[in-house]
Amino acid sequence: MNEIRTRIWVGPDHRITGTAPADVPPGEHEVTINLVAGPMLKRFRLTDLPIHETPWDGSISLRREDMYGDDGR
Repeated sequence: MNEIRTRIWVGPDHRITGTAPADVPPGEHEVTINLVAGPMLKRFRLTDLPIHETPWDGSISLRREDMYGDDGR
């Protein structure tokens, strides 16, 4: 027996969607679902992004000419 690992999505209506790997033949298959503790996807929050609270010092220039040189690339 082969073990196939893939990700699936269970919607609010309990329908399962996903994509099987290429080595799985078309047709009906019997599967076992193992639930892991907690959800697999973490919901993104704006507060999770890093912030820079320290003021920039005078040695940093963010001008385009200073970052890319004379040719503007």
